[in-house]
Amino acid sequence: MNVSNSTTPKSERLADIRPKTQWKNIDWKKVIQNINRLQTRITKAVLERKWQLVKRLQYLLTNSFYAKSLAVRTICQNKGKRTAGIDGEKWLTPKAKMNAALNLSNESYKAKPLKRVFIDKPGKKKKRPLGIPTMYDRAMQALYALALDPVAEATADIASFGFRKFRSAQDACAQAFTCLSRRNSAQWILEGDIKGCFDNINHDWLQDNIPMDKSILNQFLKAGFVYKHHLNPTKAGTPQGGIISPILANMTLDGIERTIANKYYSGKRWKSRNPKKVNFLRYADDFIVTAGSEETANEIRELIEVFLKDRGLELSIEKTLITHIDNGFDFLGWNFRKYKGKLLIKPSKKSIGNVTHKISDIIKKGKAWKQEDLIDALNPVITGWTNYHQSVVSKETFNKLDHIVWNMLWRWAKRRHPRKSRSWVVRKYWHHEGTRNWVFSTKKNKLKLLSDTKIVRHRCLKLDRNPYIDKEYFDVRRCKLRARKMVNKPKTCGVQMNICSFA
Repeated sequence: MNVSNSTTPKSERLADIRPKTQWKNIDWKKVIQNINRLQTRITKAVLERKWQLVKRLQYLLTNSFYAKSLAVRTICQNKGKRTAGIDGEKWLTPKAKMNAALNLSNESYKAKPLKRVFIDKPGKKKKRPLGIPTMYDRAMQALYALALDPVAEATADIASFGFRKFRSAQDACAQAFTCLSRRNSAQWILEGDIKGCFDNINHDWLQDNIPMDKSILNQFLKAGFVYKHHLNPTKAGTPQGGIISPILANMTLDGIERTIANKYYSGKRWKSRNPKKVNFLRYADDFIVTAGSEETANEIRELIEVFLKDRGLELSIEKTLITHIDNGFDFLGWNFRKYKGKLLIKPSKKSIGNVTHKISDIIKKGKAWKQEDLIDALNPVITGWTNYHQSVVSKETFNKLDHIVWNMLWRWAKRRHPRKSRSWVVRKYWHHEGTRNWVFSTKKNKLKLLSDTKIVRHRCLKLDRNPYIDKEYFDVRRCKLRARKMVNKPKTCGVQMNICSFA
């Protein structure tokens, strides 16, 4: 029978329906369990230094259908799922996703060049280059990231927090507090920033030291990029925008802590004796090192410069500073400073300025929006910023920002009704809720106040725990953190649309 002459609608033909139904019927819980089982075996093999076994298990993982399916699912669920590479291809339908998982293979694999775009840096005029791989190349990177991440976790520096499973900026903040909060803690801090970390990593070093298929790694690194219809070669660095790039960058920088420890720690146990009060802490390419004196901090800086030179990297002269704790320093959006011997961690001025500018831009953009649309646009920004800063000394900052936002909204409301009285504007946009008279709200939604966010101290992470081996610890910890935040959430109730008096 000639299929082209069939009277069956195209959407109902078996050849079209089968991949779609297969994708929808995948048991993702079973997929993740099987992949986790292999990743745990890889981690244990790395800890036992059985590198041949690691290689065989990685091969088994990267050639399994479950891993390929999860890799495709990962890239089809992130923010860039609708952004195509240079081939213009997108995987938006179940059929396309299933076909992609079936066709994903490392045989004769050749990566296509990346599409180069430039994105804004927060608070700066300078733009950051970003490389967008094709969907197929993204899936290949996600697939090999599944096999490489257990190795990265097992060999990582203990006090490394960026781009790592079940670790966050809040964990880095808690660790910094532990190192600096006591009266006899280190007084000097080396603030370090690596210049163009992702763009300058030496390819030869990566090929010699990253335990994965060398031919595949070479394709990821040497893909090149297209900008203004011109093909440019990639001579160094990992592509910003690539899924595997953060893992490669982390593995490149892992070892700084051990290098420092070999010189400054003494005793059989890790950090059993630390007379010069040296502590290292890194989040992605930003790091701090504590020291008992300015001379020690300078020595550590020279030590790190030598370490980075072998990897084709160098410290940023402008951003690498040595600071006394009484003068304070900024790290990950927070300001760390001692006031009369007491360490306080507050949102940094830069972070406050960024969120204020962002809220102001939304309100200016929404001059003609409905009130409920403006609230829907502002609430995610407010929630995200307060959740990030709710574990530090932020209450006063939250109250000040509430006042700033109120003034912005008042100008927004007055601009819309220049001929109306102030009391009329109040009655239209602000309403009663319980004991509050100034709630910017509609019948459908209300604006969240930053000051409603309760301060909840973050629990310290046990740094020696591995996410692939100590799963129970991380599951319990995650539940406890969620429970503490839920207990401290403000109670919500309906907004009473009653007229409040202007005062």
